Amino acid sequence: MTRTLGTSGIEVSTIGLGCNNFGRKGTRTEDQSGTDAVIHAAIDHGITLLDTADIYGNPATTSETLMGVALAKAGSAARDRVVLATKWGHSGLPVEGTEGWGAKGARPYIRNAVEASLRRLQTDRIDLYQLHTPDPQTPIEETVRALDELVAEGKVRAYGHSNLSAAQIREAAAVESPNGFVSAQDEYSLIERGVERDVLPAVLEARLGFLPYFPLANGLLSGKYSGGTGPADARLTALKPQLLAETDWARLEEYDRVARDAGRTMLQATFQWLLAQRAVTSVIAGATSPEQVAQNAAAGRGELDAATVEEISALFA
Repeated sequence: MTRTLGTSGIEVSTIGLGCNNFGRKGTRTEDQSGTDAVIHAAIDHGITLLDTADIYGNPATTSETLMGVALAKAGSAARDRVVLATKWGHSGLPVEGTEGWGAKGARPYIRNAVEASLRRLQTDRIDLYQLHTPDPQTPIEETVRALDELVAEGKVRAYGHSNLSAAQIREAAAVESPNGFVSAQDEYSLIERGVERDVLPAVLEARLGFLPYFPLANGLLSGKYSGGTGPADARLTALKPQLLAETDWARLEEYDRVARDAGRTMLQATFQWLLAQRAVTSVIAGATSPEQVAQNAAAGRGELDAATVEEISALFA
């Protein structure tokens, strides 16, 4: 299943692959073989949107580098099937080698950053190039002009943004451009619904495609945790046990019942609830194994009935 990304005309799968695990220490996708397995599985299962960033990996840029090799191994036909998305300009996380490039939303930084990403990804174009966080030092008009140059040169097909406020989304949409932003990416899940207040209305006004990240709330909505416990090697168990302690387990047990009554796993219901929201184009979901890729892809192929969507919304109001 695919949907059109904003006004770009680009078709993306309803489930995207979040690539922030590639190059992350202690994961199965820390190295090239693990990354190859997940990317090739995504292509095999019809996941076409691959979303990374220049800061992903340990050290930063490792995700892009591993992905470049994996896509080169997959061949040019596979590269043409995927929508390769990356980001630049995260305000809080510097990338080695960017010293002296200036403000992250300004033309010199953007042009240097895109060339570096193209090299690491071993490609001649980025399908979706996204501003990772707002740059308060640079007028958004300057950012748009630089991005329009990249589109005209064929280095970028379309561009988007991430983590902007509703006011910043409207300001960006008001800039006159032959292209303009086509997407917005923000955290959105049943547990984190803050974007519904003002960001999603601004996204709809601007006719953007919306890409939720952390859709499973760090795995809490995946179905593998119950009663405050989970697998010993799971992300929350190992890295964020405080979130397990703060979770409303009674509500999650009720959610599991609602999902089962609808003939769904919790993971399937979570993705399908998000895809039922009007602004959502594709759900960005991470994976560290081909098995997780297959489960995620399958979850994006079904739809919840309206009554179940409403019941789940009320449960997590």
